[in-house]
Amino acid sequence: MDDYPLLNIFWTMMWLFLWILWFFLLFRIFGDLFRDDSVGGWGKAGWAIFVILLPFLGVLVYLIVRGKGMGQREMQMRADAEKDFRSYVQKTAAEGGGPTRSHADELAKLAELKSSGAINEAEYEKAKAKVLA
Repeated sequence: MDDYPLLNIFWTMMWLFLWILWFFLLFRIFGDLFRDDSVGGWGKAGWAIFVILLPFLGVLVYLIVRGKGMGQREMQMRADAEKDFRSYVQKTAAEGGGPTRSHADELAKLAELKSSGAINEAEYEKAKAKVLA
């Protein structure tokens, strides 16, 4: 420990943190770039090459040029996902949802068919066993 002073540990930790932060930014930029439909294939390729060949400058330029749009696209994506989720829940709830309700509906239909005379007792018991299985 004597040959590696406390200040060097601090600087090492800081550089490690900045390196990890840069990688997070790099992944976020590539995710944003390839999800964005407003940029064509050549634009995406150009940005990718720029960020790969000049990594630090490329990341900084991308954040300066397209940083505001990154946040807007992220918010729009989250709003769309929330809207899709809510519509799925509403559709599922309107359809009657889970298996318990559909079993109950089936049994009610079978009882109605039995009482109307469309099926006999043996057919009713067979169909009921099939529904409950």
